Amino acid sequence: MKSQDIRSTFLSFFEKKKHSIVQSAPMVLKDDPTLMFVNSGMAPFKEYFLGNAQPKNNRIADSQKCLRVSGKHNDLEEVGYDTYHHTLFEMLGNWSFGDYFKKEAIAWAWELLIDVYKIDKDILYVTVFEGSDDADNLKMDTEAYDIWKQYISEDRILKGNKKDNFWEMGDQGPCGPCSEIHVDIRSPEDKAKVDGKDLVNKDHPQVVEIWNLVFMQYNRKADGSLEGLPNKHIDTGMGFERLCMVLQDVKSNYDTDVFTPIIREIETITNKDYGKDEKTDIAIRVISDHVRAVAFSIADGQLPSNTGAGYVIRRILRRAVRYGFTFLDKKEPFIYRLVNVLTEKMGKAFPELKAQKQLIENVIKEEEASFLRTLDQGLSILDRIVDNAKDKKVSGSKVFELKDTYGFPEDLTDLILREKGFSYNKEEYNKRLKAQQDRGREASELKSYDWTVLIEDEEQEFIGYDQLEAKIKITKYRKVVSKKNGEMYQLVFNLTPFYAEGGGQVGDKGYIQANNGDVSYIVDTKKENNIIIHLTKELPRDVNQTFVAKVDEKQRYRTECNHTATHLLHQALREVLGEHVEQKGSAVHSKYLRFDFSHFSKMTVEQLRDVENFVNARIESKLPLQEGRNIPMEKAIAEGAMALFGEKYGDAVRTVRFGQSIELCGGTHVDNTADIWHFKIVSEGAVAAGIRRIEAITNDAVKSYYQDHDKAFFEMKDLLNNAQEPVKALQNLQDENTNLKKQIEQLLKDKAKNIKGELKNEISEINGINFLAKQLDLDASGIKDLCFELGSQFNNLFLLFGAENDGKAILSCYISKSLVENNSLNAGTIVRELGKHIQGGGGGQPFFATAGGKNPAGIKDALEAAKGYIA
Repeated sequence: MKSQDIRSTFLSFFEKKKHSIVQSAPMVLKDDPTLMFVNSGMAPFKEYFLGNAQPKNNRIADSQKCLRVSGKHNDLEEVGYDTYHHTLFEMLGNWSFGDYFKKEAIAWAWELLIDVYKIDKDILYVTVFEGSDDADNLKMDTEAYDIWKQYISEDRILKGNKKDNFWEMGDQGPCGPCSEIHVDIRSPEDKAKVDGKDLVNKDHPQVVEIWNLVFMQYNRKADGSLEGLPNKHIDTGMGFERLCMVLQDVKSNYDTDVFTPIIREIETITNKDYGKDEKTDIAIRVISDHVRAVAFSIADGQLPSNTGAGYVIRRILRRAVRYGFTFLDKKEPFIYRLVNVLTEKMGKAFPELKAQKQLIENVIKEEEASFLRTLDQGLSILDRIVDNAKDKKVSGSKVFELKDTYGFPEDLTDLILREKGFSYNKEEYNKRLKAQQDRGREASELKSYDWTVLIEDEEQEFIGYDQLEAKIKITKYRKVVSKKNGEMYQLVFNLTPFYAEGGGQVGDKGYIQANNGDVSYIVDTKKENNIIIHLTKELPRDVNQTFVAKVDEKQRYRTECNHTATHLLHQALREVLGEHVEQKGSAVHSKYLRFDFSHFSKMTVEQLRDVENFVNARIESKLPLQEGRNIPMEKAIAEGAMALFGEKYGDAVRTVRFGQSIELCGGTHVDNTADIWHFKIVSEGAVAAGIRRIEAITNDAVKSYYQDHDKAFFEMKDLLNNAQEPVKALQNLQDENTNLKKQIEQLLKDKAKNIKGELKNEISEINGINFLAKQLDLDASGIKDLCFELGSQFNNLFLLFGAENDGKAILSCYISKSLVENNSLNAGTIVRELGKHIQGGGGGQPFFATAGGKNPAGIKDALEAAKGYIA
């Protein structure tokens, strides 16, 4: 059975069981501070498990893209070394929100595996929770055990501990016992030697879990205790890749048709064969896995970067590049070439891959090229570290700095050092790494206390589109503590005019006022699992009274101007540059807006001017806001509304129209484009390959911008003695400066010629080598020219020149190529060592190299030490 058929069979089966089939949610999470990525099938449905929202159907099934590379569920370092862990994987799941429970979940799982997929029941084992004698003091899940007895012999029902058979989404939240289904696909000979039940949950590559049935019946509180959930839920997850392995009768996930097309393409590109060498096989598995994770992340809108989720994606891609570089001998970008076969294989099930194919290829190619340059730089630095090492052991701090500063991987450093007969201080490296991790963890760690519920309110109402002030009640609150913000309180209201951060727009600020006039300032508003949360430094004295909630009107107005401007900017870019332009990210603040979009070249001055004029023409046209609320998604798209890849939309959406611009948007906007006053682009540049970024301002910020430029203009004009034509006067100054620079360069060349005649007489012979070490009054360029001119006239020449320029020291070393080859002299090594005298460093080629430093007084010592290399 082909993988496409396996996926469709699963969805069709549960559709017949009255489940709604939903599309996979984007992998990158927008409103869950506890997760960067969807790491399990249930993550997109947390709001339903927590009771913060109600699904249209209490039964749902899907195939969810998941990524496990950080935090509690981290499979990254195992990927490639075994055959069943992945960074990106598909989780086939069926869900019940307060509907069916254990009986149906187990019965349907068995029916699908045995009757539909025709898996031999004699290769299956199941596990149930055995109970615990810890603080939770949980009893064995006898209910699940008794149900399983109806389908499978008791010797195949195994009892599992809390680690394997009690599932929790995190430190807090819904949880419960689970029942795993394992498959044993070993050969009959292997099965005769060891009973399969002894290998369950023992990391055997052919005795693996394929389906986990989680029975959500508890809630883990902040104090660690458990309480029963009012509604019991089912959360199941079956590993798609592992299921394909079983149904396609192969021994590895990588031997299924999910991976074989990618592996064949890697073999073609690298001229390496899969299945003949263990290190080669690991590298090919790493690359075939990682290209999927990176491609899907970019398609979902997450580009590689240096922070947060973007850093995780960059780390995955760099791991793939590193394995290709080290084990497949690929020194140029090649992973981007795998996107084509990946899209052909999975584009039908995940159309975002086809839609974003060009962008994915461009971004991966640029990231590969950038990291390969990093590897080259790191290799050069590592050579210097080895050259300067006093013994065969390198400092662990040096290895850490190489990783931390230059991005050079520690395990690659270890490999290269071992090839050279060196090692490094692992303990020192780990100490530095742990200190860094502890600092990062402390800075980002957030301790959340339990919610104190004041009013049972099933659904919170947002009224901020129409009102900026309202009488509200606090329905619940909790304390949160972090190193960054200290002690804060999160408040939830029964209704709120405060807009929560989302869709690129910042959250509202403002205050709530008590009856006695006491004010608690709302410093930010965020959304977490479909709840609008208001952050304040101080909890009101009486949390049970009615408050007046008021949004900061001026900040909201400026933010609305900028948000509406992003819509007009998006329209303008598609008009001026072409319809290939798509929004790839935005940040809408009260002071400025930032807009990322797909485009493959720098915008010209004329294009930027055309975009500005287009937006300002719409502002001058005084276009009114036309808003549609709770519009069916299909209708909104049919009317021309633009949906963004990587965003999660419900069945009903909000549309925002200004003239011909219409987008799906939950943000706040001005009532009329005239309110924006004016739009001004302040910068345009590259973010990544094929991604450009515009930063712009509107309204008050534009006025300040022009006032600042006006002031700068008059200051410049004053410096030009109030010239009537300041531009022409400035051009004349530049021309004059250019001419003076040319004259200075000529004077320096003449000076160097005169010096050359003097220096020829100062060159002395030592041990058959023509030698000169001297301090000169020339710049670096002049010294280089002088070295090569003298080198053309003398054989076996060794020169070291020093100079002081602008308070900095320069050392330049020239060595004839014959000396490099015959006497093992290396100018790069020599200047690195002599550079210590000037408190600096440098490098270059074996025959010519330079060093710079901050201690000109050390030049004399460096020159004196030079003779030691030939004496």
